[in-house]
Amino acid sequence: MSRIARSTGSALATVVAAVAADAAVALGGRPGRHAGSPQFRDGAFRNPEPLRWMPPGSVREAAGDLLRRRRRRRPSGPVPRVRTNGPAPDDGLYVTWFGHASTLVELDGARVLVDPMWSDRASPSRLLGPRRLFRPPQPLAELPSLDAIVVSHDHYDHLDMRTVAELARLSTAPFVVPLGVGAHVRRWGVAAERIIELDWHDETRVAGLRIVATPGRHFSGRALVRNNTLWASWVLSSDRHRVFYSGDTGYFDGFARIGADHGPFDLTLVQLGAYAPSWPDVHMTPEEAVAAHLDVRGGLLVPVHWGTFDLGPHGWADPVDRARKEAAARGAALVVPKPGERVDVASPPDLDPWWEHLA
Repeated sequence: MSRIARSTGSALATVVAAVAADAAVALGGRPGRHAGSPQFRDGAFRNPEPLRWMPPGSVREAAGDLLRRRRRRRPSGPVPRVRTNGPAPDDGLYVTWFGHASTLVELDGARVLVDPMWSDRASPSRLLGPRRLFRPPQPLAELPSLDAIVVSHDHYDHLDMRTVAELARLSTAPFVVPLGVGAHVRRWGVAAERIIELDWHDETRVAGLRIVATPGRHFSGRALVRNNTLWASWVLSSDRHRVFYSGDTGYFDGFARIGADHGPFDLTLVQLGAYAPSWPDVHMTPEEAVAAHLDVRGGLLVPVHWGTFDLGPHGWADPVDRARKEAAARGAALVVPKPGERVDVASPPDLDPWWEHLA
């Protein structure tokens, strides 16, 4: 073997080892057992009802969509982005969607960043995995000072190692997470005293806000082991305003109970992308998302979990197109902001179908 070949092989081996080491850290920590939780049974967290996977006929339909590419899965041009500077006024409710589920909620002067994900890929690797369809509208360093960072569950498109490490450096805000997720953020540099882990129906108070972990219908896991951490939806409330965030979830009757216990809500952030017939119970369709919004007694609906990563066998704009039709049919107020556009919930803009020319 020539000296050049040996040198090239050695360099490649070094790169592969570095990538593998990086990915191993991105897998996160080792969550402990949570035998005291009603959701933890037989060594894992459980939904109240088992999830359905791949019902009859669904795999063939999904495979046909993927192979024939019957729908445009990417925007046809650059997605418009807005850069919002400075904090919102302290006497209202404002929301800024940055892409996927990453959202800044500003409630009466308190600022909560939900499911921050700023990396290029939703993956443990920088080289493999679903890649962003548009960049975040502004860097984390330009966000207003945060009071809390809320995470719904540990999947890579919601809990990202590099984003967490950057927020650990930039902010002193606590991470409010479901049971078990604290092990991951601790491994990535978040001090233990900044981590608040909650079970469903538990709550904490941060910066004058009441933050409650509420149920969802989903699953968790960053490697081969599933459900070693909990998933959750969230209630954020001040003395004047209430917000509901669905997290990733299938549609279930728990939404009506959340509405009865914690609603009505001025704002709901509801997942409506990455749905498929082969996993009907873990992500909602757009029509189910509108139903969930109404179940929890929501005021303004802002859809999340769409348009940023290609994660489901549907068209890029299908989630918001279908949600717009369903919201109109059922009398629900809907706003679809551009990435980075701040919305005043008390005075929302008219619905702007800005995505249509990109579909």
